[in-house]
Amino acid sequence: MTARLNPYLSFRDDARAAMEFYHSVFGGDLALNTFGEAGAPADGGYADRIMHAMLETDNGFTLMAADTPPGMEHQPGTNISISLSGDEGDLLRGYWAKLVEGGAVAVPLEKQMWGDEFGSCTDRFGISWMVNIGQPEG
Repeated sequence: MTARLNPYLSFRDDARAAMEFYHSVFGGDLALNTFGEAGAPADGGYADRIMHAMLETDNGFTLMAADTPPGMEHQPGTNISISLSGDEGDLLRGYWAKLVEGGAVAVPLEKQMWGDEFGSCTDRFGISWMVNIGQPEG
């Protein structure tokens, strides 16, 4: 395995819903492991929460996430943005359309002064996304 860089997102009790949403956006394989599978007691109320989730897509994206255990600080959406970039405009526009459903657009996806299409949004789970579609050189 080679080294890779990917975002790891923290949630407070809705990692499963968030990762299933991202799976619906990007496709691929989603693995969900709960605290209970790792030995957390069922009576603690956290056994069914996600200890580790990993989404690996056919396009080579990897996204990981977990629910933050009780007693640990959780501040959603304030310390990370996820960047999607490339030159496959139709594919990236499709991701954008799904990500903004139920979310908020900060910068509309449109041509920018540097020549690319760019937009930024916050999805319905409070995660910030940037999409940049590079234009063919000509």
